[in-house]
Amino acid sequence: MSQIAIVRTVADLRAQVASWKQAGERVALVPTMGALHEGHLSLIALAKTKADRVVASVFVNPTQFGPNEDFDAYPRGEARDAELLAGAGCDLLFAPTVGEMYPQGFATSVNVTGVSEPLDGAARPGHFAGVATVVSKLLLQCGPDVAVFGEKDFQQLQVIKRVVRDLNIPVEIVGAPTSRLEDGLARSSRNAYLSEAEREVAGRMNVALADAVRRLQAGEPVERVEATGIAALERAGFQRIDYFEVRNADDLSHPGPGPLTVPGRVLAAAMIGKTRLIDNMAV
Repeated sequence: MSQIAIVRTVADLRAQVASWKQAGERVALVPTMGALHEGHLSLIALAKTKADRVVASVFVNPTQFGPNEDFDAYPRGEARDAELLAGAGCDLLFAPTVGEMYPQGFATSVNVTGVSEPLDGAARPGHFAGVATVVSKLLLQCGPDVAVFGEKDFQQLQVIKRVVRDLNIPVEIVGAPTSRLEDGLARSSRNAYLSEAEREVAGRMNVALADAVRRLQAGEPVERVEATGIAALERAGFQRIDYFEVRNADDLSHPGPGPLTVPGRVLAAAMIGKTRLIDNMAV
């Protein structure tokens, strides 16, 4: 069985990356919260095409979970994650403790206005400050040439791009296409929470999104497409719909009313049972 080197401190991470760079090698970073699946491995595969060495981080970041969210229950399994990463050809696993990432007295937060405010920003107050802070730290700790993030978390990707641009962090941010199961459900670590009946309902979110894309391409008004999408999720059996919205792809501003005239994204978030699922599609 192949093995992967694991480092747990920023000093050890930097030492390894520095040796690679001294040898003239490009380095890619793939930040994760663990509970890895084929979607994560597709990020590793893309990273391998962009760099000579790939670092994956596994850190369940407490600052991006709200007080009533699933931080304690979030699936964890470092041994399995390490095995999957080794099999995917990843070169190094950075698995810091909470104390390493947020030492005593830690008092700094990265807050992004604009792109972080609608959608998940409204549904999960404080979430994107936690994301922006931890990703800024990971980029500065590792110093990669490129970092890869999945488009499933499209708003997160846009927030990270804004942070990198605004703070002049010297890294290329690459978005990877959403990895999907056979029925189109976006791969997610949270899919493990779903019962058999809930799994069937979950598989209808991407159907509603695809229908919205078709309607927008046919010139249907944004507000009608959004209302139709919400109704579709309700009929499918989702119990709480946080949003089903059409947004401009570049800054996530709202394009309505009327037909969509710029590149867009349809984004949705909804609860089924105790599981919150998100997904999006490009228009």
